[in-house]
Amino acid sequence: MTTMDDRTLIERCRRGDELAWEALVTRYQARVCSVAFTYTGSEDDALDVAQEVFVRVWRRLDTCRDADRFAGWLLQIARNACLDHLRRRKARPPAQDLPADELWNLADDRPRPDARVTVEDQRHVVEVALQHLSVINREAILLKDIQGLPLEEMASLLDLPLGTVKSRCSRARIELARVVAGMLGSGPQGGPGAGPGLDAEAAR
Repeated sequence: MTTMDDRTLIERCRRGDELAWEALVTRYQARVCSVAFTYTGSEDDALDVAQEVFVRVWRRLDTCRDADRFAGWLLQIARNACLDHLRRRKARPPAQDLPADELWNLADDRPRPDARVTVEDQRHVVEVALQHLSVINREAILLKDIQGLPLEEMASLLDLPLGTVKSRCSRARIELARVVAGMLGSGPQGGPGAGPGLDAEAAR
């Protein structure tokens, strides 16, 4: 199928075009899985949630009133599905409850000849660190730094004042920097490469 914008795909989906629906899912499935994984911390759970998200999207496609903002509408459905999933599993104990430093050690026990961390290691550290943030701060990092959502859209999505969203993002980056620094053995104040800018970039 020739590449089409979201509006065209949505219009064709509403007319029952299965190829258009397949193209729409293909376009956004990686992003939805990324959102789900950041919330759930489990690849299996993320896949289950992603499947649920697209079922919801299919059923509610007629309620998407602004096709040009489909991505934001989809992200809101994904967020709600993730929160529903977390509420359902709240009573279940985690399969694994290890300190951050132990999780880091499990990632790769090969000797490191120098103190510099590779980009791939940075990504892994950030993925693990996100799971140790508060729910509010993890969500702020997910929406702003990983999904690249503008602050105004975040405010609308979370139903919060813009100033509150800005403060949340700032606090979230500080907490993430501290967690990453602790995992890298840089101490609570962080060290070279442990600042928020590095974390946001590695998380993308």
